[in-house]
Amino acid sequence: MKNYIRIARPDHWVKNLFIVPGLAVGFLLVDMPPVSQLIYRFIIGFAATCMIASANYVINEWLDAEFDKYHPTKKFRPVVSENMKFSLVMLEYVILSVAGLALSLLINTGFLITEVWLLVMGVLYNVKPVRTKDIPFLDVISESVNNMIRLLLGWFIVTDASVPPGSILLGYWMGGAFLMGIKRFAEYRMIGDPDTAGLYRKSFAAYSEKTLLCSSMFYAFCSTFCMGLFLVKYRIEYVLAMPFLFLLFCYYLYIAFKDDSAVQKPEKLYKEKKLMAFVLMIVVIFIILTFVNIPALKLFQDPFLIEI
Repeated sequence: MKNYIRIARPDHWVKNLFIVPGLAVGFLLVDMPPVSQLIYRFIIGFAATCMIASANYVINEWLDAEFDKYHPTKKFRPVVSENMKFSLVMLEYVILSVAGLALSLLINTGFLITEVWLLVMGVLYNVKPVRTKDIPFLDVISESVNNMIRLLLGWFIVTDASVPPGSILLGYWMGGAFLMGIKRFAEYRMIGDPDTAGLYRKSFAAYSEKTLLCSSMFYAFCSTFCMGLFLVKYRIEYVLAMPFLFLLFCYYLYIAFKDDSAVQKPEKLYKEKKLMAFVLMIVVIFIILTFVNIPALKLFQDPFLIEI
């Protein structure tokens, strides 16, 4: 039973805190429900997302077993090293999926549809004949869609009467693509051998360190551009936080060059104390800028020419 719990990866549930920015965007743009209702929805919604994410992890572990044996650390996963039964793995997948969708019904229709989308993405990413994780670049783009989905889940906890602006959705999606691209880079670099890397992950056969880094920078540029559009349009004061976001992207890339870097296992990033302190500082900056108005910054929103 311990192995079946392990493949659901409860230690990865911390990633589902990525729904919190969706709540923050909702706070900025729409009327908030009563606090008691918001807390109830968040607890139920977070639990539902954890169930759906674990369902995706279960099929990921089972279907990746033949490839994980070539990875320096993943070869010790229970599906690879233990005699686990397919029927029980599938039963676990069904139970987690049904539990997640049942909890989603307690939120609203928008939240339920988005959780179904998250579940479908797990199938497209892992299951043949599609299996997007085997296709170069599409593997990163398709997996990072889950980042945008989590933003939507946070939004629908607040309201189902509308959807967030496209600029923040795309920015969050591309931010996730940057994180995933850097994760791929760190994994590829740790394996150290292109042939072995290709056996572990088919998409790696078409990658190199250069292509992974260049594509990750492209995702970073797209992310910051889209987020910049959102900030200028909806809360100009947030522009003052952009340089700190740029530094955060750079520092995350810096961490990727460490041996056995924590970016390979995002659930372990809490061990990077400097990174966590920097993220906390950025959160505080955004909170301050949420409540402090700086009228002079409105100049950046109005088109004008300086006469000479």
